[in-house]
Amino acid sequence: MSSISAFQSGVAGIQSGMYGAAQSSAKIASADSGSSEQLTKALVELDANARQVEASAKVVKASNEMVGSILDIKV
Repeated sequence: MSSISAFQSGVAGIQSGMYGAAQSSAKIASADSGSSEQLTKALVELDANARQVEASAKVVKASNEMVGSILDIKV
C-alpha cells in the first residue's frame, strides 16, 4: 500500500466515522425516555465511531510522517 492510498484510507475512515457519529448523535437527541435500549445502542455506536476517527487520524499521521521521511531521504 502506498503512502498516498494509506492517507486516502485514513481520510475516508475519518469521514465515515464523523458521518456515523452524526447519525448516532441524532438518534440520541431524538430518543424517547422509555427507549433505553435504543439509547444504549446509539451511545455504543457513537463510541465506536469516535474510536474509528481516532484510529483513522493515526493512519493519516503515520502516512504523513512516512512521506516526510521519504522526502528527507530523497533530498
